[in-house]
Amino acid sequence: MSTPTRSRRVEIIEAAARLFAARGYHGVSIEDIGGAVGVSGPALYRHFSGKEALLAEMLLGISSRLYDGAAALVTAAATPREALEALLDGHVAFALAEPYLITVHDRELGNVAEPQRRQIRRLQRLYAEEWVTVLTELHPSCPPPRLRAATHAVFGLLNSTPHSAGELAQEDAAAMLRRMALGALVNVS
Repeated sequence: MSTPTRSRRVEIIEAAARLFAARGYHGVSIEDIGGAVGVSGPALYRHFSGKEALLAEMLLGISSRLYDGAAALVTAAATPREALEALLDGHVAFALAEPYLITVHDRELGNVAEPQRRQIRRLQRLYAEEWVTVLTELHPSCPPPRLRAATHAVFGLLNSTPHSAGELAQEDAAAMLRRMALGALVNVS
C-alpha cells in the first residue's frame, strides 16, 4: 500500500522484483505487476515506459544504493577495521532483507539495455572498489588483485542468501554471514 513515505514507483519496483525473482522476467507481464499493486497493467505506463525500463531502474537503483551507502559508511568510519565491519553489516542487512533483488540481478541483467547495463556494472565496480580500498588499508602488503578476488568471493558468500538463509532466523543468519565474511577478509593476506 502506498504511503506518503513510500511512493507508488517504489511499490511497483518492489512488486516487480518479487515477481521477477519468483517467475523470471519473461514469466511476468505488465498486467501481473499491476495486479500485484492493485492497478491495471496499463496504469503502470504512467510510471515506466515498459517492463524493460522498470527492470533497468530496479537494478540501477539497487546498485546505486549499495555504492552510495558504502561510500558513506567508509567516510564515516574512524578506522579501516570499523569501515570493513560497517560494509559487512550493510551488505548482510541488504542480502537478508532483499534477497529477491539478488536473484533478479543474477538472472535478469541480460534483459537490460546495454547503456543501462554498463551503468549498473560501473556502479558495481565502484562498490567493490570501496571494499578493496578498505582492505588495502588493512593489508597494505597484499596485492590489489588478491584483495579484489577476496572481495568478490565474499560477495558470493553474502549473496547466497536467496539459497542459504531461509532456514535460519534472520539474526542467526546475519551473525553467521558476518563472522564467516569477516574471517575471510581479515585473513586474506
